[in-house]
Amino acid sequence: MKIPKEVKSVIDKFKKKGFEAYIVGGCVRDFLRGVDPEDWDVTTLARPEEIQKIFPESFYENKFLTVTVQTKSKNQRLKEIEITTYRKEAKYTDKRHPDEIKFAKTIEEDISRRDFTVNAIALSLEDKKLKIENWRAKRCVSSSPSLLSAEARKLKIIDPFEGQKDLENKIIRAVGNPEERFNEDALRMMRAVRFTVTLGEGWGIEEKTTQAIKKNSPWLRAISRERIRDEFLKIIMAERAADGIELLRESGLLKYILPELEEGYKVTQNKHHIYECYEHALFSLKYAAQKHFNKYVRLAALLHDIGKPRVKKGEGPDATFYGHEIVGAKMTIQILNHLKFPKKEIEKIAKLVRYHLFYYNPGEVGDASVRRLLRQVGPENMEELLQVRMADRIGSGVPKAEPYKLRHLKYVIEKVSQDPISVKMLKLNGNDVMKILEIQPGLGVGQILDVLLGYVLEDPRKNNKEFLEKEVKKLGKLPEKELSSLTQKASRERGKLETKRDEMTKKKYWVT
Repeated sequence: MKIPKEVKSVIDKFKKKGFEAYIVGGCVRDFLRGVDPEDWDVTTLARPEEIQKIFPESFYENKFLTVTVQTKSKNQRLKEIEITTYRKEAKYTDKRHPDEIKFAKTIEEDISRRDFTVNAIALSLEDKKLKIENWRAKRCVSSSPSLLSAEARKLKIIDPFEGQKDLENKIIRAVGNPEERFNEDALRMMRAVRFTVTLGEGWGIEEKTTQAIKKNSPWLRAISRERIRDEFLKIIMAERAADGIELLRESGLLKYILPELEEGYKVTQNKHHIYECYEHALFSLKYAAQKHFNKYVRLAALLHDIGKPRVKKGEGPDATFYGHEIVGAKMTIQILNHLKFPKKEIEKIAKLVRYHLFYYNPGEVGDASVRRLLRQVGPENMEELLQVRMADRIGSGVPKAEPYKLRHLKYVIEKVSQDPISVKMLKLNGNDVMKILEIQPGLGVGQILDVLLGYVLEDPRKNNKEFLEKEVKKLGKLPEKELSSLTQKASRERGKLETKRDEMTKKKYWVT
C-alpha cells in the first residue's frame, strides 16, 4: 500500500507554506493494518482561514475547525480530504459537544483528545528515508514487515499512546482516562463496540475501558437518537453483528438502545426451538450477516420474535407464543420510530416482522393464498421476507436454511407473478377488431384475437398494429369452420408455451 498522491500533494503544499501537517485518525489505523482506508484525514498547525488560502477549492461550514478540500480525484474516496486545525477541547457539559474548541500548538496535544489509541496515531511524510525514532515502529518494521509497508517506512510515526502496540494486539483502549473520553462524548462507548466487531476477528476492549463503559452506560441517554441509530446500524452491518449486539448487552449499553431485545434474555422457548429468545435473535442475525443480507433483513432477523416474551403462555416444550408476530410488528414500529428511522424503512421492516410466520406447504396452500401473501407483503419485499425466514430457520437450530418448501414457494411466487399469456399482450384489442370488420360483439371476435396471439407467440416481431390489422381483415373473410380450426391450433400452441415456461421455472428452483 502507498499513500495516495492526492494526500501527498496536500501535505506538500502545507510544507511549502511553512506549516507542519500529519495524516491522522482512522485512515492511519487502516493503513498500518494493510487495509485501504475509506477516507483520508489531515491535521495541521495552519488555521482554517490559512488552509483556505492554500486550497481555494475548499469549503468550511462547521464549528469544528475542519476544512474540506476538493481534489478533483477520479477516486471517489479521495475526491474530498478533510483538514482539521490542531485543537484541544474543554469541558463537555452535555456529554456530546465541547463547551468550546480551542486551537492546540502541537500534534501531540491534538492526538491526546482522540477517542482510542488505535485512532491516535499520526504520520508525516519525510523527504528522505525514514529515521524511525518510535521504538514501536522499529519493532513493527523488523518483526512484522507486513504491518508497515515499504511506503510506511518513509514516514515519521507519532504514537504517544502506543496505538501500534494495541493495533498489533487487537485491543480497543481509550486514550488516557476512559471516563474522561466518554464524558467528552458518550457515543464513544458504542464506537468501542463498533470498532471491536468491524476491525476483524480477535479484537476486544481493554479492561479499564470496559469497566468505564459499564459504569457510565447511562450517559448514552444524553446522545441524540439519530447518532445512536447511525452507530447501531454500523454494528448491525458488520460481519460480526451478533457479537456486537452481545457486547452491547454485556457492557450495559443495550438497555439504552434496544431494551425490548433484552426482554428475551433467558426467556425459554418451546419444542420447536433449541435456543432462548435472545439467543435465537442473535443466531438469526448472525446468519443474515454471514449471507451479507441487507439492513432490512438484518434488522427484521433481529426483531422478528421481539414480541414473544410479552405473549408467552406456559413453560416447557408446549409453551405458546400466539400472536407474537402481530405484537412484534407493533413493537418494531415503536422501536424504529424511537430511533428515528425513516418512515418507509419502518414500514418495510415491520412488514417483514409481521409476516415472517407465513404458512406454506406444497399441495396444501394454493396459488390464491400465495397471491394474498404477495398483496400483503408487497412483491418488492418477498425476496427479503424469504431471507428472514431462512435466518429464522438457522436461528432455530435447523440444518437447512432453504428446504424444499421454501424453494417450492419461490417457484409459486414467480409463477403467479408472471404476466399471463393472453390476448391482452396484443397491440390491438376486441374494439379494434369490431371496428375494422364492422361487426358486433360475439364469439368470432375472441377467436380472431386467439389466432393473432398464436402468430405473435411464434414471432414476437409480429406484435405491431399494422401487421395485426391486415391479419384481422384476412381472418374476417374466413369461413367459421376454418377460423375455429385456427383458433384450436393457437390454443394448443399457447398451452405448450405455458407448460414450457412452467417447467423452466420449476427447474430454476429444483422443484417438481
